[in-house]
Amino acid sequence: MNKIPKGFLTAKPGQRVSSGGKNYQISHLVTVSTVFAVNEETKESTRLDIESLRPPIDVAADADADSEDKDILLYSKEDWAIAQQRLHAIKPLLQMPVRTRANVEQLAQERGLHVATLYKWLKLYQSAGHVSALVPTKRGRRIGTFMLNAEQEKLIEEVINDDYLTKQRKKPQDIIDEVQRRARLAKIDSPSGNTIRKRIQLLPQAETLRRRGQKEKARNMYDPILGEFPEGDFPLQVVQIDHTPADIILVDEIHRQPIGRPWLTVAIDVYSRMIVGLYVTFEAPSSTSVGLCVAHAICPKREYLANLGVSGEWLVWGIMTSIYVDNAKEFRGAVLDRGCDEHEIDLQWRPVQQPHYGGIIERYMGVLANQIRKWPGATFSNPAQRKGYDSEAESALTLKEFEAVLVDFIVNVYHQRMHSELGMPPRKKWELGILGDATTPGVGVPPLTVDPLRLQLDFMPFFERSVQQYGIQIELINYYDPVLIPYINSTDPDNPNLRRSFIIRRDPRDISKVYFFDPVEKSYFPIPYANVGRPAMSAWELKEVKRLLTEQGRKDVDEDTIFEALGRMREAIESALEKTKAARRQATRTPKAAPPQKKQDGGDVAAPSESSKPTRAMDDEDDPFAQPIQPFENVSLIR
Repeated sequence: MNKIPKGFLTAKPGQRVSSGGKNYQISHLVTVSTVFAVNEETKESTRLDIESLRPPIDVAADADADSEDKDILLYSKEDWAIAQQRLHAIKPLLQMPVRTRANVEQLAQERGLHVATLYKWLKLYQSAGHVSALVPTKRGRRIGTFMLNAEQEKLIEEVINDDYLTKQRKKPQDIIDEVQRRARLAKIDSPSGNTIRKRIQLLPQAETLRRRGQKEKARNMYDPILGEFPEGDFPLQVVQIDHTPADIILVDEIHRQPIGRPWLTVAIDVYSRMIVGLYVTFEAPSSTSVGLCVAHAICPKREYLANLGVSGEWLVWGIMTSIYVDNAKEFRGAVLDRGCDEHEIDLQWRPVQQPHYGGIIERYMGVLANQIRKWPGATFSNPAQRKGYDSEAESALTLKEFEAVLVDFIVNVYHQRMHSELGMPPRKKWELGILGDATTPGVGVPPLTVDPLRLQLDFMPFFERSVQQYGIQIELINYYDPVLIPYINSTDPDNPNLRRSFIIRRDPRDISKVYFFDPVEKSYFPIPYANVGRPAMSAWELKEVKRLLTEQGRKDVDEDTIFEALGRMREAIESALEKTKAARRQATRTPKAAPPQKKQDGGDVAAPSESSKPTRAMDDEDDPFAQPIQPFENVSLIR
């Protein structure tokens, strides 16, 4: 079984890559989506799509053998904190387009570190492209980082948390005295005063001010806005994400009867106003919605457009620097936080009563609302506008069709037309930021993820489970694959009396397989149902089935009971599809392809009629090109 690799690939001159099973070396960057590369065997130059590039074949094999990949949730809080401290130490260097040894020496002196240490961390981070590369590889003494033992480090950390990071605002000398006092009581070697001062200096300044009761000062000095939200100096520097229910009624794919309104989660690049990612669902927004939207923004979108049947180009991918998202508590989650930490994304929550933090995405949501109201089934923003229009009777688009016309509008209309604030189309602004021009340097094409699924896993919900003889069990559902055999009934390496737990990730949209992190191979492997004959199911359906069984008073619930109840629930939904909107909405949670739609004359049809479905997501109702194309009659072609 193939591993799911992790990593990013940078398209720049001199970079070795592979495409179509052959190795190349990039010679020129042609556009934001293509490069010229020289075949290493034939020495011929050819043009390659950046989205088709992969790591060199030989390098990929070596990396696979010596992979240091690890699920980001497996790192201890202490090790993860050290990685964050190391990133904080080198961050000024990462932000310098051109740096000299003098820059490194000066920073090393300020941080109280050796120059070689900073260079080592720089190499680790830039080679891997993610923060976990800075996690210490050995426990105990941190070579070149913290020269104290684990007890001393723990003592310093405790005193800083207990006494320094408080509103009492004790002085560094007070912390030194307290550390040395506790060290004497614990009968351990006391750290020097200079060492303790350096630990204090390494603390993030903004967080230190906040915890010491100086929130206003922290906001004025370190928050990324001072009165107005920053416009961003380059692509992906600042991304805003927001959610909204779309003002449109959708229909189911079988009977084409009304279901309800979908939810949109949209991410916009502040610098260029390009839409970098989205997520469309009937489920209420959550941290999972944000995570899936972030993953969609980072990944290339060629296959996504092809699956929707949308023509055009959406040449946007890459890790963003910071994200601003709604402050609602349901959008917070450990998985989202750690996923953003891993890829060095600064996740910021919009402050209460400061609407300018989300002004750009909210204005774009207004643009989408204006466009959506032109499509069949629009609910408009208030009853007065809807007067005389039956939204449910006029509804015609399924969830997938709605997503297709929405993406068509984004890619082929919004990205291409003049933006009043930018003075140019968003796509032009994006290309200017990437490639630059005669007066402005570009930042270059963002690194491309090697495997989109592996990146998505960083933002998916997780479980910790042991491996039994039957495999893995999650919420009473059993999963099995031969890859699990070496770990059956294995014990914890640090405590032989305990079962060993493993990280399992799961896509809530389809739980017919989960993803097992193999600690030896250091990669994820998909693990299917133990009984592969079981039907696919979503996490929402599983939750609903268990709720129904509880209401029925069922106590001895097992996997067989769950799938029997799932069958009955789906039968009930099927019989009620033509009668109730709730049943039709429930049917959309089933992770399976919809059957062909039937025409009245018995034939199959793949989409609504032209009278009910817009052929194009155009913005101007008076545009003649937005009108339906009428077929020619009696036309012959002569060559």
